[in-house]
Amino acid sequence: MNAGLQVGRPVRAPKTAELIAARLRRQIVRGDLRPGDTLPSEIQLMEQFGVSRPTLREAFRILEAEALINIRRGSRGGAQVTAPDLSVAARYVGLLLQIQGTTLDDVYEARMIAEPACARMLAKRRTGADLADLSAVVGQLEAAVESRDDAVPDLAEWSRLTYRFHELVMERSGNRTLAIQGAVLQDVVGMHTTVRVARNFDAAESPERFQRAIRAYKKLVALLDAKDADGAERHWRSHMKAAADYLLRGELHNKPVVDLFE
Repeated sequence: MNAGLQVGRPVRAPKTAELIAARLRRQIVRGDLRPGDTLPSEIQLMEQFGVSRPTLREAFRILEAEALINIRRGSRGGAQVTAPDLSVAARYVGLLLQIQGTTLDDVYEARMIAEPACARMLAKRRTGADLADLSAVVGQLEAAVESRDDAVPDLAEWSRLTYRFHELVMERSGNRTLAIQGAVLQDVVGMHTTVRVARNFDAAESPERFQRAIRAYKKLVALLDAKDADGAERHWRSHMKAAADYLLRGELHNKPVVDLFE
């Protein structure tokens, strides 16, 4: 007997709707169906797969839950292929983190392992376009601060731009697995901490904090430009630790991820 076989645990055969969803999912993943493409009509698909309308619609619901298709209603409706949404993965990862009682500190610790590694790889393979795109975000951050009399930018805009900077560091590192993993972790807490972080701002200290962050971003771009892999990794880890110490102080320190979804 196979030692790996779990005796007494029934094996569930996949439902017909799951098989149809798997077939269509495979076509989307392989690029046979691309974002924007409309699937054949329900009648055509029912004939193709030899199933009833309820079974086909159950398959559609599976793919819609995975954000792989969007169901449009009306005379010009139908199932349209959409690009996979990172937030779907973030929701599932967030659920797993909640069940395990994971804290925000834990999530940021994982980010501080992944992102500096991405900065190291980016320093080795960066292109002129990478440096230009990162510098453009830094320019937008500077403009966001300079446009305000109190030198404190709009928090939502600042968060969007800093998110994009981190995203670029991971995207352009050349390692897609780390890029997706890091983006999911970032997305798990990003939108949920914005309002709560606002409560932690010290009005007297905030303007300088934003300037420090901009200087840190500029320094990373300079290290990338110099192809200083060691320096880029070391600097980005130090920056992320300082940011975590600030953002996760007070009420957010050791806060369970589950509290973000209340």
